[in-house]
Amino acid sequence: MIAIVKYNAGNIRSVQNAIARLGYESLITDDPEELRKASKVVFPGVGEASSAMNCLRRQGLDTVILSLEQPVLGICLGLQLLCSHSEENDTECLGVFDARVRLFPPVDKVPHMGWNNFLTLKGDLFRGVGIEEDVYFVHSYYPEISSATTATCDYILPFSAAMQRGNFYATQFHPEKSALTGDRILKNFLEL
Repeated sequence: MIAIVKYNAGNIRSVQNAIARLGYESLITDDPEELRKASKVVFPGVGEASSAMNCLRRQGLDTVILSLEQPVLGICLGLQLLCSHSEENDTECLGVFDARVRLFPPVDKVPHMGWNNFLTLKGDLFRGVGIEEDVYFVHSYYPEISSATTATCDYILPFSAAMQRGNFYATQFHPEKSALTGDRILKNFLEL
């Protein structure tokens, strides 16, 4: 069973619908035992970093997520919360990735919203995906490029479009809203 982390962040149902579209069953849960026994865990999110982290801490899900040993996929805010720190309300995050999340400088439209392709690409999530393929972004804060970066994109400046460390994978873009390319990336994760 694939578990989707239930906490105070949006976009959970669209992730569940995308997983179902690919032929997999999933469960939306905040139960630590369900999360620990799942074959895969998806940690999605749309929202604000400090309130999301506060919710995770109140529910004890911060320590549960860090204890997971199966493949985990953070999406959008999920990726940002897996980083060490976010400039959004000066938020200490989970620290899986040694990278900071910063606000885009206001030299172009912020948020970065819409389709964009990759500058670089590597790793298991991107089997069968080319750098010219577009994925869908909606974000005002971006993860810095670090040793965990597996894909980069450029909007105002280059940033991490995807990251991976051990069993933790994450995308700043929304694979569940990225048409056939997103389906391929999500399927690659589900088949890890």
